[in-house]
Amino acid sequence: MAKLALLLVLLAGSAIAEPPDAARQDELRHMVRQDCGSCHGLRMTGGLGRPITAEALDGRDIEDLSSVILDGMPGTAMPGWRPLLTEDDARWIADYLLTETE
Repeated sequence: MAKLALLLVLLAGSAIAEPPDAARQDELRHMVRQDCGSCHGLRMTGGLGRPITAEALDGRDIEDLSSVILDGMPGTAMPGWRPLLTEDDARWIADYLLTETE
């Protein structure tokens, strides 16, 4: 029974998201502008890829967006960024895109 409780604690702990530190957030903002912007437009209003402004993404789920960021969209030009990003990074970017109004 103690092993089961320990396993549940470990699994719960691994699901808790840690936001990136301030330096990593700056890197991720830069990545969004440069890398995402190369397809979605420097103002995120669309280009090769669809718009990814907060307005365009309104109603999207943060976990769904994180999955798209990490694994891409098969059959489209949207690549997966999992080799370069952690799941926490992807969640932060998804939240940033959903809340950024600039």
